Amino acid sequence: MKYEGWPDEGELVVGKVDDIEDFGVFVDLEEYQDKRGLVHVSEVASGWIKNVRDHVNEDQTVVAKVLDVDTESQQIDLSLKDVNDHQRSDKIQDWKNEQKADKWLTLAFGEDMADDQFRRIANGLLADFGSLYDGFEQAAIHGHEALEDTELDDDEVDAVVETARENVSVPYVTVTGYVTLTSPDADGVDDVKAALQAAEGNGEVPDEVDLDVTYVGAPEYRLRVQAPNYKTAETQLEEAGDRAVAEIGEVGGSGEFHRERQLDDE
Repeated sequence: MKYEGWPDEGELVVGKVDDIEDFGVFVDLEEYQDKRGLVHVSEVASGWIKNVRDHVNEDQTVVAKVLDVDTESQQIDLSLKDVNDHQRSDKIQDWKNEQKADKWLTLAFGEDMADDQFRRIANGLLADFGSLYDGFEQAAIHGHEALEDTELDDDEVDAVVETARENVSVPYVTVTGYVTLTSPDADGVDDVKAALQAAEGNGEVPDEVDLDVTYVGAPEYRLRVQAPNYKTAETQLEEAGDRAVAEIGEVGGSGEFHRERQLDDE
């Protein structure tokens, strides 16, 4: 996706070197529709420059700082020397992430997606999250809840969340649920312990998953799952709850798995 409009002064932009002259370098901006900037020879590198081509090549991808924007003359002044290595690396990574997210939008809604729908959804995610990638990442971690405040309709939210869960890799996510467990037997405490051991998986939980069971207040217990991605975390959480409920049910007790803590009526 390329933005309409103009970049802001001081913004870092990604561009491709289009033409090299003795007086400077012309750069096509990769993130903006039909926008081209000029890096004056004095802004290509620090110190005296004998030959501009010693510092840049045609078709090279560069990160530049916007020095000035003149919309009337359609001119954008850029600097390469004002961008340090750390800024350059971070900006390139952000740009690559946005390219990924751009493809995910196409995956979510198909190659035949209308341009106006694409722009509306993209602009909605940008408005709420600042970038398409961050929108997909939050959808992968928090699901539908992350998109509640966007202007996307229900079907669009479903498509974004499903695509995000299938494609976004995040360092880890944490999800929490609760089980209520009761047993009418005299040995009810032992029955509950067995159910909680079943919830913990009896050693069969995948290595990359961290599953904790903690006491909240009888008869409620908290299940906390940390996993590499949302889909795995949700699956493991639900399976843990199901194991506990099934185990207590086998001894005549009752159990229920729920996502929110259930408070006693006051």
